[in-house]
Amino acid sequence: TRSFTDPSVSMDLLRAVLQPSINEEIRGVFNKYMKFFQTAAINVRDNVGEEVDPEQLIQETCRSCLEQAKLLFSDGKKVVPRLPHEQAVPKRARQMDEELSRRGSPIPKKRKGRPPGQSLSNDRGVSGMAAWKLKVSEPVKRDGPKWDPSRLTETTTFVLGSRANKALGMGGTRGRLYIKHPHLFKYAADPQDKHWLTEQQHMRAIGGKMAYLLIEEDIRDLAASEDYRDSVDLRLEELKPFIPPAWMTEKMQKYMETLRRGGDVPPPEDPPE
Repeated sequence: TRSFTDPSVSMDLLRAVLQPSINEEIRGVFNKYMKFFQTAAINVRDNVGEEVDPEQLIQETCRSCLEQAKLLFSDGKKVVPRLPHEQAVPKRARQMDEELSRRGSPIPKKRKGRPPGQSLSNDRGVSGMAAWKLKVSEPVKRDGPKWDPSRLTETTTFVLGSRANKALGMGGTRGRLYIKHPHLFKYAADPQDKHWLTEQQHMRAIGGKMAYLLIEEDIRDLAASEDYRDSVDLRLEELKPFIPPAWMTEKMQKYMETLRRGGDVPPPEDPPE
């Protein structure tokens, strides 16, 4: 039996009642700034390469924001761990900060610009992003017939993620397909897979960069949907589908089953380029 005269119990009961409303408001705050996260994640992928997963990058950034926000309610005893780049502040930079503080130098004023929530449709690689805001903390659904490993057979055709992006008119923004449609099954090719893909001339040698494989049927279903079927940028001839060997299909079946169960899959062995 719990004592309802315990202050912490009483407050936790109140918190439990208010939590759904608090979560909804927090989600609203993140949606307000999501365009900036999306733009940054796409730019990172463009600059770094295929090994960057923008969807994962955005989720990690949102979680980091929440961790740092805990400092607002710190009692001075518990400190939220800082990120590595925040810990390693160069000595010279600290000295400059201290010097500026002693001189009373004002903090630079923020430049006037677009407030959060305004259209970013003119920014590179962000056209139309407002229509598919990522819902923070909403788990990707991995159920239904499309996530049944038995659909992957020795005759199932696959396409490269880079070609799927081009086919759906997203060729100039690598990775946008994965953010816009996180429910899609995508398989990260390991070194053995990439060796076969290169030998069969389905892709060129790309060193340590990531290569994703998607199911051709899923991409064609997207192309026939209302979002894409009337697009002038649709280029389905870019897909170049292929049938992988049985050993690769078997690996993808296990990969799909692991994801469907909510498990974590180890990253490919290739290091980032």
